[in-house]
Amino acid sequence: MTWKNFRKKRWFSIVSNIYVLVLTIFTVWMLFFDTNSLLIHRELRKEINKLEKQQEFLKEEISRDRAIIEKLSDPKELEKFAREQYYLKRKNEEIYLIEYEDSINPDPDEEHH
Repeated sequence: MTWKNFRKKRWFSIVSNIYVLVLTIFTVWMLFFDTNSLLIHRELRKEINKLEKQQEFLKEEISRDRAIIEKLSDPKELEKFAREQYYLKRKNEEIYLIEYEDSINPDPDEEHH
C-alpha cells in the first residue's frame, strides 16, 4: 500500500485531523500525567473512604468513653471501677485475687487415667 492510498482512507483523515490529535493528547494528559489526574483522584477517594471509616470508629469510641465518664461521676461506681480494674483497697483491708485456669485438664493424656 502506498502513502497516497493510505492517506485516502477515511479513518486516516479523521485521526490526522488536528483537532482530534489535540483532543486525544489533552485527554491522555489529563487522565494520566496531570497533577489532578484520574489516577490521583482514585487514590484520594480511597484515602477519603478510609478516613471516613476511621472517623466513624472514633466517634463510636468517643460516645463509649463519654458513657464511661458519666458512669464514673458517681463515687460508688468510681470506687467499684478502681477496685475491679486497679485492685485498689482501703486502709486495713486485704484483697485476695482468685485466678481460674482456662480448662480443668489442659493435658489430654491425663483425662484417661
